[in-house]
Amino acid sequence: MGRQMEGDIHNPSVGGQAASTSAASNGTSSRDRILSLMKRKEALEAEINSLSAVLDTHGVNMQTPLTTFDGYPRDDIDVAQIRTTRARIIPLVNDMKVLMAEIERALHSYHAEQAGAPEPTGSEDPATASSGPSAPRPETIVEAVFAVVNQVFPSSPAEAAGLKAGDKIKRFGTVGALNHEKLAKVATEVQQNENRAISVLVSRADASGEKDLDLSLTPRRDWGGRGMLGCHLLQL
Repeated sequence: MGRQMEGDIHNPSVGGQAASTSAASNGTSSRDRILSLMKRKEALEAEINSLSAVLDTHGVNMQTPLTTFDGYPRDDIDVAQIRTTRARIIPLVNDMKVLMAEIERALHSYHAEQAGAPEPTGSEDPATASSGPSAPRPETIVEAVFAVVNQVFPSSPAEAAGLKAGDKIKRFGTVGALNHEKLAKVATEVQQNENRAISVLVSRADASGEKDLDLSLTPRRDWGGRGMLGCHLLQL
């Protein structure tokens, strides 16, 4: 999650939305199922972060005491609102735990299907054929958020490409939600494409909501800073 949650979160009952994801995925492909689960994850993260922001405005977290040393409610904070907000956060965090386990199972199923898929034949359209033995076929690049841009440095290739802090990465060249391997494949993609443009699909929030942008990023060493991108990415 984008924000590390603190709290006395044990094992309350899990809401129906996360628990029903498996049943809702019946009759769909593993890829479609993963996309659906990823969208649910993004929605949960947004809701948790929104509620966490409420706690931040009061200068408290999930463990901050709400009473004085002698047991009276503190009068410097809105205790009622904080308790209500915490009560809403706890089941959402537990929903997220269930959902992440469901995503992990779905990923295992997807990779098992891919391992058993027939090898490409010479009759394939060259435009859609794999560019090498390790390159994923276009349909296997699942465009779901897997990283966020944490920082963009001035005059960097990332800034020139139009990347901004807060952008959520959905695709980075041939790297997507299913094959980024804790962002190791992103680093490999950069190394293999020095001075060559990489298509980067990002989701960006503005006043009208979330929108997807397809940007062109060219890694290079001579921009005057460290690395070849000039930005920091965090895995989600």
